[in-house]
Amino acid sequence: MSSSPLPEPVTTRMRQRHRTESMAAIEKWSQYMSRLFRLGHMDFEFAIWQMIYLFVSPKKVYRNFQYRKQTKNQFARDDPAFLVLLFVWFVISATGLSLALRLHFLGFVKFLFWVTFVDCVLVGALVATLFWFATNRYMRTSGTEDVEWGYAFDVHLNAFFPPLLILHVFQLFFYNVFISEDYFIARLFGNTLWMIAVTYYCYITFLGYSCLAIVKHTQTILYPLVPLFFVYLVSIISGINICRVMMDFYHYRVY
Repeated sequence: MSSSPLPEPVTTRMRQRHRTESMAAIEKWSQYMSRLFRLGHMDFEFAIWQMIYLFVSPKKVYRNFQYRKQTKNQFARDDPAFLVLLFVWFVISATGLSLALRLHFLGFVKFLFWVTFVDCVLVGALVATLFWFATNRYMRTSGTEDVEWGYAFDVHLNAFFPPLLILHVFQLFFYNVFISEDYFIARLFGNTLWMIAVTYYCYITFLGYSCLAIVKHTQTILYPLVPLFFVYLVSIISGINICRVMMDFYHYRVY
């Protein structure tokens, strides 16, 4: 039987493209997970470099994502070394917070579970899905290429790391001896740490999408910083110690 001279319907071509992309995504995910248990195949030196530059020059981190797209046809990480090191920092920060809050061992395990699988993974998956949907639906320029969900989750992990160290590591050196007090300067210092952490998260998220040529109007990602700054000012004036409130919340949810 001879094939039809007419071109395939657009819907058929779109289904075939989505099917091909779905199969490719599943294959990439399986390869990523298989590498997760092979430490010798991970580039920890490069992952450490990324963590350092997320603080000092986040733009340089995203240049590597562009290079990966050119060489491996994907923006998302294919090396889980960053994720492994991030979990190490979860353990370190959970240990420090457990000591600061005087938690028992079960409390430490619960806190580690909450921070890793709820705060980072679950909430991160929701945030990544929101940005993945919004960028592809409302912010993407014309063309067939779209933003990968894996890349959106990588952007979240990048943005999550500086706040983790600021609020769960650096803050611990000052909390019991200074930040937890009712002094104005203590409240100012602690609330400023939170404002810096939130600003880092928004800015690194903004950089993650602004470096993609297929995404437009990325400046809208920075808009929430305006109301958040007013919340920051109100919290200082009204006497709300955000660090102490969050520490009480951390203590409450592990008991």
